[in-house]
Amino acid sequence: MKCSWCENTTAKESVNTVYWELPDGTKTVQIEETPCVCCSACGMTYQTEDTVKQIEDQLFLIDTKQLPKILSFEDLMKRPRLLKRNYFDFST
Repeated sequence: MKCSWCENTTAKESVNTVYWELPDGTKTVQIEETPCVCCSACGMTYQTEDTVKQIEDQLFLIDTKQLPKILSFEDLMKRPRLLKRNYFDFST
């Protein structure tokens, strides 16, 4: 896998913990076991654009008042959505 930062090919898929601010700005949540890319060459650990979009869309589409302060990425993605998709995303 190629690192987006240093372009070295030693990057590997992994998981880590991230902290995300809710779309309404009322609080942050800790999301454990979030897919990430880890590069041993430059030391960067980051989420791909696809993972970031998944998290942001899901947080926009669920009832965030029911979220615990700490949850796993899988638990977040399993939460029932209030809308089928993000109708305010005009990027696609």
